[in-house]
Amino acid sequence: MERGRGRYVGNGWELGSKEGRQRRTMFIQTQPTPNPSSLMFYPGKPVMEVGSADFPNARSAMNSPSSEGFELLGFSFGSDFITVTKADDSSWDILKPEIFAAIMDFYSSENPLFLDSNTAASMDTAIQEDDSETVAMIKELLETRIRPAVQDDGGDIEYRGFDPDTGVVKLRMQGACSGCPSSSVTLKSGIENMLMHYVPEVKAVEQELDDEDEAATLPG
Repeated sequence: MERGRGRYVGNGWELGSKEGRQRRTMFIQTQPTPNPSSLMFYPGKPVMEVGSADFPNARSAMNSPSSEGFELLGFSFGSDFITVTKADDSSWDILKPEIFAAIMDFYSSENPLFLDSNTAASMDTAIQEDDSETVAMIKELLETRIRPAVQDDGGDIEYRGFDPDTGVVKLRMQGACSGCPSSSVTLKSGIENMLMHYVPEVKAVEQELDDEDEAATLPG
């Protein structure tokens, strides 16, 4: 499908496309994040019905049709936004119009959000029957108090576990939080302080990296 032309309106981008005799328009807004390499895109439509999904590097981002054709490091999907992380040598002035058009194309099509049907929203903070009272409290705080604040900045967190012997909570930073210069401050001054305040069993919060996260931070 040929991408429609767009125009800036206020702090967003209005796009239109013609399919047969029907014309569809979208007003896509953007919002900066604390990470200068990440930008939030609000399509004005639901993105994920439940949870979130994160693709921290170019290889994993290929699982989403929205990433096709772009020199990007990764994507993060939330309930009503898409956080895009670009390479340091790429310019938002060049990328933004193409990303706007790609989002419009996606919503005009009937393509699934993910190419791999096994890709699903993270349910890391869902309380399980065998969770201890401490773990249940940690998950509830992450889901109701911490995650919404982190998502406001285009990021997300993934709960990776709690060690009752050391009192350490393991988390993975996602989206704009991954690789952000202020992520360590967010982790320690924000998340750690809140969890330690409400859950005395928590003594520290540490970030856990996957191979994909480490690959995304490597030069070249």
